[in-house]
Amino acid sequence: MWTRAFWKATAERAVKTGAQALILAWPVADGVLDIFHVDFERGAGVFLGGAVLSVLTSLVSAGVGNAGPSLSTEKVDPLP
Repeated sequence: MWTRAFWKATAERAVKTGAQALILAWPVADGVLDIFHVDFERGAGVFLGGAVLSVLTSLVSAGVGNAGPSLSTEKVDPLP
């Protein structure tokens, strides 16, 4: 958990999860994603909420598998 590689992988996961949460909260009108009616404050909150939950999950998962932020046996190689 104290490596640069861990935090790089954690940040990547957080951005991906935040984006996925934002897409789930995106307004839909007539079955189409509607960018013209986005509440950007709410969207930012949803994105950050998903990102924070992802980081917390990575921290809890640290040390369970390999050196990465995952419960799986995924291996994170140190950065040069």
